[in-house]
Amino acid sequence: MNSSETQTPNTNADEAAISSIPMQMIEAGNKGSGEGFAAPFTESADFIAFGGTHLKERQEIATFHQQIFDTVVERSRLVEGEVKFVRFLSPRLAVLHAAVKITLPGQTEPSPSRDSMQSPRSGAPEGG
Repeated sequence: MNSSETQTPNTNADEAAISSIPMQMIEAGNKGSGEGFAAPFTESADFIAFGGTHLKERQEIATFHQQIFDTVVERSRLVEGEVKFVRFLSPRLAVLHAAVKITLPGQTEPSPSRDSMQSPRSGAPEGG
């Protein structure tokens, strides 16, 4: 890959749209919706979840997170999301690295031991 492929021009609007994804995921997660959590991604998205689990394709992301929302993090709240970086690899491909904090049931503050960092990669929205 040459430097022109990694230095692809992009717009502030593109970066803002991609940076809004963690908030959409947090809102869907707090509703317990795996489908909503995966909705911002293309069918062919890759997602690295907590613990390094590599999920491929939107449906796998949705199914995995639905199981998590129904069991491990049930009654927990995703409370903070921070975008660490957005990097455009091509005009239709970007990498987003975000960190999320979770408040466990019965707690009022996020539990640092449960912090999570995701690294989704998604192509341009379908039809775009």
